[in-house]
Amino acid sequence: MKEVYNKKQNEDKKMSQFEQIKDQLSLGADYEAVAAKYRPIFNKIEAGALEREQRRQLPYEQIQWLKQAGFGALRVPVAYGGAGVSLPQLFQLLTELAQADSNIVQALRGHFAFVEDRLVAHSTQPQNDWFERFVSGDIFGNAWTEVGSVQIGDVNTRITQDEATGKLLVNGEKYYSTGSIFADWIDLFAYDEVSQQHVIAAIDRHASGVQVDDDWDGFGQKTTGSGTLRLEQVELPAAHIIPFDQRFKYQTAFYQVVHLATLSGIAQAAVDTFSQEVRERKRIFSHANTDLARHDPQVLQVIGKASAQAYASEAITQATAEALQRAYLSHFAESDEKERLANIDAELESAQGQVVIADLVLELTTKLFNALSASASSTAKQLDRFWRNARTVSSHNPLIYKEKVIGDWIVNQTELPFVWQIGASPKAKSA
Repeated sequence: MKEVYNKKQNEDKKMSQFEQIKDQLSLGADYEAVAAKYRPIFNKIEAGALEREQRRQLPYEQIQWLKQAGFGALRVPVAYGGAGVSLPQLFQLLTELAQADSNIVQALRGHFAFVEDRLVAHSTQPQNDWFERFVSGDIFGNAWTEVGSVQIGDVNTRITQDEATGKLLVNGEKYYSTGSIFADWIDLFAYDEVSQQHVIAAIDRHASGVQVDDDWDGFGQKTTGSGTLRLEQVELPAAHIIPFDQRFKYQTAFYQVVHLATLSGIAQAAVDTFSQEVRERKRIFSHANTDLARHDPQVLQVIGKASAQAYASEAITQATAEALQRAYLSHFAESDEKERLANIDAELESAQGQVVIADLVLELTTKLFNALSASASSTAKQLDRFWRNARTVSSHNPLIYKEKVIGDWIVNQTELPFVWQIGASPKAKSA
């Protein structure tokens, strides 16, 4: 009986501690009120999306609209000037934005991950300075991946200390530096030779020695700013170095769910665009079922199935976002085991979501062409952009490996990898 009493006391104590800090957490907001603020901006962004696709024009102005409206502070707690939205609400907004322009969501992926990391870090160390920067409109880009001969498990981007001045300096080169060309700061993965550990460095995008090139040559997601970042003797304050092992535990799942929101937005945009094409279509085939394409039951079947697939994609994305929110809250529950299980669940659900959503969206963006004819291949219409963008987003985290780790968990209870890297095989010949 005494053990039961002590257990209840401990639970009450944890609940009391959570109550004390909950006003500093991001637990949710009035979604429609928040969305109403941004939907006019989303509409403006959508209005120019086709032209930007045709001209491969980077969305500098469009991202500036979002910055000025406080979009980057959506997850910052209300107590610190942000909107305090929950993760399901964030990913619903990102889905709406991706429907307008999927490139912009991917460009902001690194920003929202860094914000999330600071939200979690706030439990042990105040993050007021970063929160103020987010609220004032500052956004982050992302620069983790290196290409070329760098071996897997290694990183060539290094932080060193100048012996004469004592200043910390960063040197290196990154590719897939998504969003950095638009950003105020860069979330950089590096090796700190001073502390001899992997770290995250918050780099001032406009500091001397920072160069970002728009040389991303992918056939999809062309305007995400995912090109090369070069760093040459860039000065770095010690306070902007964060040990990598302190990174928020559900980061891999978080990054993946951004892609799921992007795919869900692409799916809905494709359904909307092809539906409009069907409504306006005047030409028919001699062996069609009706006098107008918009009344043809087979054409409607194509649209109907695609719409159902888009709905399923969005629903699954929201379910995975709920798992992320549980992982976020578990960090403040003062139970290591509860946090561990919540993070396993978030990683598993995000992987399962990827496997299903990628297939759904790739199929619907292909089969929607069955509702039209050869004119749908016109480069002026760029209807292939939906498939190209979906295919590119779906390629960042190989589906075959996600399927494997899901199966290994189901059969053997082997935990999914929370962190992984890509690089040259040590058995491959040097490039």
